[in-house]
Amino acid sequence: MDVIIRIENGIGRITLNRPQALHALNTDMCRMMSEALAEWATDDRVKLLMIDHAEGTRGFCAGGDIRMVAESGRQDGKAGEDFFRIEYTLNTQIKRFPKPYIACLDGVTMGGGVGISIHGSHRIATEHTLFAMPETGIGLFPDVGGSWFLPRLQGELGTWLALTGARLKGRDVLAAGIATHFVASEKLPEVKARILAGEAPDAVLADYAEAAKIPAYAEHLDTINHCFSRPTITDICLALKMADNDWATAQADILKTRSPLSMAVSLEQLRRGAQMSSFEDIMRMEYRIACHIIRTHDFSEGVRAVIEDKDHAPKWSPETPAGVSQNLVKAMFAPVSEELSL
Repeated sequence: MDVIIRIENGIGRITLNRPQALHALNTDMCRMMSEALAEWATDDRVKLLMIDHAEGTRGFCAGGDIRMVAESGRQDGKAGEDFFRIEYTLNTQIKRFPKPYIACLDGVTMGGGVGISIHGSHRIATEHTLFAMPETGIGLFPDVGGSWFLPRLQGELGTWLALTGARLKGRDVLAAGIATHFVASEKLPEVKARILAGEAPDAVLADYAEAAKIPAYAEHLDTINHCFSRPTITDICLALKMADNDWATAQADILKTRSPLSMAVSLEQLRRGAQMSSFEDIMRMEYRIACHIIRTHDFSEGVRAVIEDKDHAPKWSPETPAGVSQNLVKAMFAPVSEELSL
């Protein structure tokens, strides 16, 4: 079973069990989790939910089944649409889950793995946690509710993370507000055991949680806020070049490798998301983007270059941010034949 779902001592337990893919989510996994949350939300036997990954395996969840989605996008796109419909419904169920939702992020937490954790009430990072939203590198966009949580991080931190795919490690995940607690990995089994034994999660975490420290990105926050607040990708790249420091230059170099279309869509997505007050509306917007973008050249090419052929030399179209028209970006937000129903 790719995901193990059961009730233990009044606790709904979900354990990701697809180690060969770093527990990346497929359609069936999302469907099974969605069905469990729908049932547990109103089941008085279930007091809280805990999600983790199988012991002795790496990663928490490295994302979604991108290879399948790309293959679908090259055909009629229906399987990809089905995946996103179920995944986004699950993200919304987590956001609205009426009971404590405890995610143990002991390892790689990217893309879809962020979506099944960030919207829960308790998000436990360890020194092994590696967070990223790397979608612009494969011609996609930071979805699974990225339009909600990324613009609500400090300053333009979320914009930087979304456009560059920058990685946050360990305590920095807590400092950024992505995790709610930091626990040393050697102590995590004790935390889980006490919660599973019936102790209150907040009381248990108070005994083990460690404070955040000054994050590695702190010295660059002024540059991040100054440069990534610009209205277009071209303006952001120019501001980074004019910042005249090695770190800013490195960020500009990273942006040169990302899909110009994906970056423009992601920037628009985050700006719109910052102004939206309904999580459900945000997920409907993301579903529209997903349905359109999986059929684009850049998504197919990005998956080919990074996941299939692994030559890491995608040929983007348009090739530069200046070539991405506003009409092309707007087309990614257009209504679709079957809207997401939440």
